[in-house]
Amino acid sequence: MIRALLAVSFWVLYTPLGALIGFPVTLITRRIDFLWRLGMWGARGGVWFSGVRARLDGWNEMDPAQAYIFMSNHVSNLDPPVVVPLLHRQMSVLVKKELFRIPILSTAMRMAYLVPVDRRNRDAAIESVKQGVAVLRAGHSMLVYPEGTRSRDGKLLPFKKGPFHMAMESGVPIVPITMIGTHEAWPKGSFTVHPQTVTVKVHPPIDPKNYPDREALMHAVRDAIESGLPEQYRGGSNVRAR
Repeated sequence: MIRALLAVSFWVLYTPLGALIGFPVTLITRRIDFLWRLGMWGARGGVWFSGVRARLDGWNEMDPAQAYIFMSNHVSNLDPPVVVPLLHRQMSVLVKKELFRIPILSTAMRMAYLVPVDRRNRDAAIESVKQGVAVLRAGHSMLVYPEGTRSRDGKLLPFKKGPFHMAMESGVPIVPITMIGTHEAWPKGSFTVHPQTVTVKVHPPIDPKNYPDREALMHAVRDAIESGLPEQYRGGSNVRAR
């Protein structure tokens, strides 16, 4: 519990401080680079306090000039702060639309090409997909959790349709990612972090143009992510989420 408190406390203190420094610079320069670096330092700092260390497996497959949709399993609060700094590139993510109502923060998020999402509203969800496609076509990578939420048992949950609509419409390759060990380090519902080394396994890119429809693409991505999981976490629900 102490390590969890250290990590959370660091993020709680660092976030407003980083915003106080980074937002004015961002609004003046109209560039997100400095704020992004502050965010990455904060992510790494919180993970360091948690006692978790990460190793990357497979990154040599990536073209640094190519935009990608990174799709990962999601089992822990550690997943985003572990994986994003390791990918070494600025990227868009889906963000709850309520955060876009906060002045200054909303401006910075739009400058960073973040996409508002409201899964409770079908029309809003469709609009999020359209915005995501526009961001991808503009050459920006994106990190997506196709399950939509964290898995409590470490197995894959059903996938949402939206991310695969974005891939099919934009034509941007999908890079499946398997998070290995973050479930054991800090599982959903736990207040205790178990220090250990976790692995971020990056699979070869999957070109949506090679698949006849969204369902086939979804299965290919799911199979890739699941192939990297330890045996006890394979065989999750393959029912498509609505």
